Amino acid sequence: MNRYEVMYIVKPVEEEAFEAVVTKFDSLISTNGGTVEKTDRWGKKRLAYEIKDFVDGIYVLVTFSADAKVVKELDRVMKITDEILRHMIIRKGE
Repeated sequence: MNRYEVMYIVKPVEEEAFEAVVTKFDSLISTNGGTVEKTDRWGKKRLAYEIKDFVDGIYVLVTFSADAKVVKELDRVMKITDEILRHMIIRKGE
């Protein structure tokens, strides 16, 4: 298993909807065989440029260990989730 980080930006929504999105992706990693090491909620920040008519977004950084198939599934689900404005998954070096 390799170590990864995923940074994603959630639309500015109410707290319950935001927590549901964070829980959804943490559980997606866990149920597919990965382990979530840390989930940092950076909070609401102004975007550098407008994305889908939004000027603010809620940033989340997740550090996890998983196989490549988990990362592929996570990327697929993030692309089709309406609440996600942008996301980026990187593999952490040794």
